[in-house]
Amino acid sequence: MPSSPLSAFQFCGVVGEDDDEEQKDLSFLLYEIEDEPNWGLRDDEKSGFRVTHLVFEEVEAAAIVDSKSCVGRRERRNHRRCHCGGGEWVEGVNGDTKRESMADGSKKKKIPNINFTNLFINGDFVHSISGKTFETIDPSTEEVIAKIAQGNKEDVDLAVKAARQAFDHGSWPRMPGYMRGKIMNKFADLIDENLEELAALETLDAGKVFSFETAVDIPSISKELRYFAGAADKIHGETLKLSSEFQGYTLLEPIGVVGLIIPWNFPSAMFILKCGPALAAGCTMVVKPAEQAPLPALYLAHLAKLAGIPDGVLNVVTGLGHIAGAAVASHMDIDSVSFTGSTEVGRLIMQASATSNLKTVSLELGGKSPLLIFVDADIDQAADLALFGSLANKGEICVCSSRVFVQEGIYDELVKKLVEKAKTWVVGDPFDPSTRQGPQVDKKQYERVLSYIDHGKREGATLLIGGKPWGDKGYYIEPTIFENVADDSLIATDEIFGPVMALMKFKTVEEVIKRANATSYGLAAGIVTNDLNIANRVSRSIRAGIIWINCYHNFDSGCPIGRYKMSGFGKDHGMEALQKYQKTKAVVTPIYNSPWL
Repeated sequence: MPSSPLSAFQFCGVVGEDDDEEQKDLSFLLYEIEDEPNWGLRDDEKSGFRVTHLVFEEVEAAAIVDSKSCVGRRERRNHRRCHCGGGEWVEGVNGDTKRESMADGSKKKKIPNINFTNLFINGDFVHSISGKTFETIDPSTEEVIAKIAQGNKEDVDLAVKAARQAFDHGSWPRMPGYMRGKIMNKFADLIDENLEELAALETLDAGKVFSFETAVDIPSISKELRYFAGAADKIHGETLKLSSEFQGYTLLEPIGVVGLIIPWNFPSAMFILKCGPALAAGCTMVVKPAEQAPLPALYLAHLAKLAGIPDGVLNVVTGLGHIAGAAVASHMDIDSVSFTGSTEVGRLIMQASATSNLKTVSLELGGKSPLLIFVDADIDQAADLALFGSLANKGEICVCSSRVFVQEGIYDELVKKLVEKAKTWVVGDPFDPSTRQGPQVDKKQYERVLSYIDHGKREGATLLIGGKPWGDKGYYIEPTIFENVADDSLIATDEIFGPVMALMKFKTVEEVIKRANATSYGLAAGIVTNDLNIANRVSRSIRAGIIWINCYHNFDSGCPIGRYKMSGFGKDHGMEALQKYQKTKAVVTPIYNSPWL
């Protein structure tokens, strides 16, 4: 069994017993084993290089690579040969791993050691002033992962002081946009290099599916960061033609110190979604991650430091929402707050702004998004979109299409197809590559979702599939589909934030537009149709920040997403996201003896 890792080589190559065996890419750690002294790197046992990539599945054996010649040597078992296809030594982060038995004891998985558990203030990881900690839990096992520093008002004060110093006197807002972008691109490079470790932290801390994290979520955040890195030197005002003998122009200035309060459902994505445009604009910031999943934010803070973001520009205060989050929202020296979370807490953020310094506020709040499937839709495509829209990320996504309206001509056929496909939706260990759905983030959310399922049953909806906990351990819930759901029932009106779909039948376009809009939310909506006239009409009629036609959950760095009604206000993604972190200043001067105006 491997003991502690010595160093690691970022290796790209193939492995196979013979030419006929299927070959596969490798990226792996090299270990020293006590009973096999030759198993490890020669000559470089104390090189100080650290791992940037991990593989989180068992393999029969790893290859041994000569660090100098990059030539694969025969390994200790099965006599497979590994041929080096190229690679380089890279400086990265500590990637120590520990092993954890699976629930059935049949196999094991590797998880990273947790190296960052303290507050990140002014470029250093520090203990909280009180010395208090809180536990972060692995939702797949219900076991404690680590104890995290519990920041309070005094810790937030220190972080804000560091951010204020960096903004008022530091280099970041005074740096040319090109240079800010260059550092941000380095930050994105480090995210790419450490993709698997960051994905593993999200999987471990929030129950997110590892295969999806590595393929989609984490790659998307480096792309988002690069988008705003490119925007950093394209921020400019306008020259104004005034009506009298004056000339004017506008300046787009960084708003100052911003507080960024991020949720637990997409810890890394939301971190970058807020930090990216704030950094590009030249702001400094205090990030308060959700206490349910704080580990990715601390890891990203570490990468930001390695990238060269100056001390004090990016600070992370972990802690409880009603203490640390409230301190951020009400702080007199924070100029703006951006919050993603529940509508209830969003109201508190607004109140805190009103009773403190009237800081500007941006809110992305709850949703009860409709998916409208019309009679001409392709049944297979519609069923896939409905399942993905409702069950992606175990339903823990603000734009989840939890209300699915189906036109009566295809209703029965679509319901049959949905149930058939839902039965193949694999729930289980989020590190398993076959898993589609991991556990809910914590016990509170798990119990909340189950309570809504009970409401659905009591209110007369028909349970087609699911509706129960899954497994003996962990916060797993079966994919759940109800039909015959009344529009005013709780499962049709409330944001459940779980793997629960409410199916409803409709007859006409006019009817479904009215029913889809009969909600206090307005975050997103989906339309499935091949009729361009219907697509155009309905997309203009639904009051929501983004409408997806024949697709769902298709986010892009360049596409701004807004909100209607109680889903909040402000934009994410796109150049419009920069507006949250800027102030427009007009400058007017007189013109004397000008030959023209």
